[in-house]
Amino acid sequence: MTGYWTYRKSKHDFRRREEAKTKGQYAKRPKSLNEFHGYLFDLDGTVYSGDTLLPGVLSTLNRLREQNKSLLFVTNTTIRTVEEVRMRLEQLGVVCSESEIMTASCAAGMYFQEYEPGARVLMIGEQAMKRELERFDVETTEDASGATHVLVGMDRQFTYDRLTQGMKALRNGALLIAANPDPFCPLDDGAIPDTWSLVRALETASLRQTFTVIGKPSAYYAEKVFQKLDIAPEECLMVGDRIETDIRFGNDHGMYSALVLTGADSRKDIVLTGIEPDYVLASLRDILADW
Repeated sequence: MTGYWTYRKSKHDFRRREEAKTKGQYAKRPKSLNEFHGYLFDLDGTVYSGDTLLPGVLSTLNRLREQNKSLLFVTNTTIRTVEEVRMRLEQLGVVCSESEIMTASCAAGMYFQEYEPGARVLMIGEQAMKRELERFDVETTEDASGATHVLVGMDRQFTYDRLTQGMKALRNGALLIAANPDPFCPLDDGAIPDTWSLVRALETASLRQTFTVIGKPSAYYAEKVFQKLDIAPEECLMVGDRIETDIRFGNDHGMYSALVLTGADSRKDIVLTGIEPDYVLASLRDILADW
């Protein structure tokens, strides 16, 4: 399950947190679930499933807000803008601001604005990702010969022609950027290919490697999250249903992590991956147990 997480690290992969962990700066002490100042929540499989809000979500989020806790919804989606994520949550009864949401597309826009301001990006993805790039004044192009980067997100209209254009850009020297490392997207009736499936196709066709990954569990995504929260990592709890992204994200960047059993992964996956969460929750409702 860890094979897809092998990619070439760029100078922007922020090794500071890894170095701090090695030096023992992130030694954890046992904490009750009500002790944290910041709570980070994955969305699909954690807060909702399809178009259904999961059990205990509203009561948990409302209680955390009553206690003046900071909340942040962190998702690897590239098929919804931050505004669309907020609207979807609102339709399900969860009221939040756009400042409380981080998506992989939003982080990609930040990345290009911050580190590659002159980039010309050939984008493989859907309109939501394009709109987020435009929000950060990132130039996109359909010219494979002039592209400096190929950014890949989930694309449900992916074609052989698009694969060919991406391959040409990469073989011409463009750098391959993955918006997230998710191999598939779970649905109520199964799953469909996600970003990493398309990334692998491009790597195979072009004989080039991925330069960097933007979404969870990357260090860049963590940097942007902590800038938003302005809370020390050890005062944050990352809650999600995917071990390889959510739990790894929490563990790798000094947070506490909680696997919630309402989505993709189960207790047996902890053994299979060797990645240990600090807590295992039947649902978000379990966070209220210590109150």
